[in-house]
Amino acid sequence: MASLNEILRFNKEFVEQKQYVPYITDKFPNKKIVILTCMDTRLIELLPKAMNLRNGDAKIIKSAGAMVAHPFGGIMRSILVAVYELQADEVYVIGHHDCGMSRVDPHHMIEHMKQRGVSQEIIKSIKYSGIDLVEWLRGFGDVEKNVLNSVDIIRNHPLFPKSTPVHGLIMHPETGKLDLLTNGHEYLKQQSE
Repeated sequence: MASLNEILRFNKEFVEQKQYVPYITDKFPNKKIVILTCMDTRLIELLPKAMNLRNGDAKIIKSAGAMVAHPFGGIMRSILVAVYELQADEVYVIGHHDCGMSRVDPHHMIEHMKQRGVSQEIIKSIKYSGIDLVEWLRGFGDVEKNVLNSVDIIRNHPLFPKSTPVHGLIMHPETGKLDLLTNGHEYLKQQSE
């Protein structure tokens, strides 16, 4: 409750003092890009600064591990909306070194759920409804493979425009350095040859 009160108090002053004015933009990304990246706290300000992005330049989608876990899940839907409805014409999948999702143990997380009140009956009912909870919660071991897998899912999605470049990169969360794994323009050129 303390953080909520602090946020609301700050927000009241922010609005009253019109501190929002420098951030006014519209819903269309100025640089016509959509970025799928991790929700890691180190990337909140670092990623946009390292990419020379300002408010309004890009659609940024965040998820644990920058993963497209399911081709018809919310992450892929958001990418399709950005491309078809919000004028994005390039996609960047940006993972990062030292990602917490690379070490997620689903069994450990399920134990934490139980400790916080999720009953064994609920866990069983999820299993019996056809969802493999362990697999659904599983992280990944290799950040490069994860980024390339997400890129592959996007590029090969039946609803994704085949002429739209999808890039894969990894960021160093301390320095902001970006390492290119796959260049979407080069990939498209190879596909047309």
